[in-house]
Amino acid sequence: MSDSLETKTLQDRLDRLQELTEFTENCKKQLNDIFESLGWSPDYKQEAVEQCPYDPDHIVPVRSMEKHKASCRLRKMGYSAEEQAEMYDPSVCYENTSVRSFTMDKSTQHQVILQARSAAPLMKMEGVFWQGQYSGQPVDVPQNHKRTLCDLTVADRLALYDHVVGVFGQQREAASSSNEDLYVDLVSKLQKDDKQNEPKTHLELMAEMRDYKRRRQSYRAKNVHITKKSYTEVIREVINVHSDELARQWREEENEEESTRSEHSSHRRRLDERRSASSESHHSHSRGHRSRERSQDRESKKKRKKRERDSHSPSDHHHDRKKKKKKRKEEKEK
Repeated sequence: MSDSLETKTLQDRLDRLQELTEFTENCKKQLNDIFESLGWSPDYKQEAVEQCPYDPDHIVPVRSMEKHKASCRLRKMGYSAEEQAEMYDPSVCYENTSVRSFTMDKSTQHQVILQARSAAPLMKMEGVFWQGQYSGQPVDVPQNHKRTLCDLTVADRLALYDHVVGVFGQQREAASSSNEDLYVDLVSKLQKDDKQNEPKTHLELMAEMRDYKRRRQSYRAKNVHITKKSYTEVIREVINVHSDELARQWREEENEEESTRSEHSSHRRRLDERRSASSESHHSHSRGHRSRERSQDRESKKKRKKRERDSHSPSDHHHDRKKKKKKRKEEKEK
């Protein structure tokens, strides 16, 4: 009796195990079908994640952390999703170009505004910004035009503009001072005669501007004819110098072309004179030949008439004269 119960219990267990195995296989098959329809792989590995520095509740994969930080930072600064959609990163436009860019951070912005504020007068004055027109508290760097107008005053924006222009001016001056071709050209020009009044080249004008920027303000103020020149006037002088040089080269080329044309025309004239002289000699020779022939014909005619007169008798001559007189008389009467 006990053996039969144990056998029945074992059989029940085996049946239940078979059912569970079939159920598990069915579930695996359904999962594989789902993975296949979605294009997923069942061999999933846990991707490395990091915590967002702006919001501890954000756990983001490492591969998309930079994009998430940029979006989360703007969200913490108060920019809406619509404002973020209108923003574009301009750095991609300057990757393969020589255009310089400047990135302003919050500390630099606040430091520039404080320096400009300390240099401004305490009281309100006409034509300049005074200290009350500058921001006293640090603000985040604006990311669009709307925030720039709202968070920064006119004095703040002017101070930031002057700072950026000054930074780029220093970089340009450092680049121009390291130009070796500029020094080589100056040395070659200094070795020439001082009496030669040649137009200044672009490199010489750049050297003058570089030396002018290095001088003290007191010395620069004395040279009014230099300090009054703007960047546009300097560029205009450079263009005029190059235009004069090109005009001089064109005039030389035109003179060379005129000389070659005059040589060709004189050579052609000499050939024409030779041809005309030869043709005139030929015509004169033919005219002389024809005149000799005509004179010979006249002489032969005279001789022939003389022989005819000699061959007639005197009575015939008298008769002929009477006929001629009678004929003239009749013509007069008519």
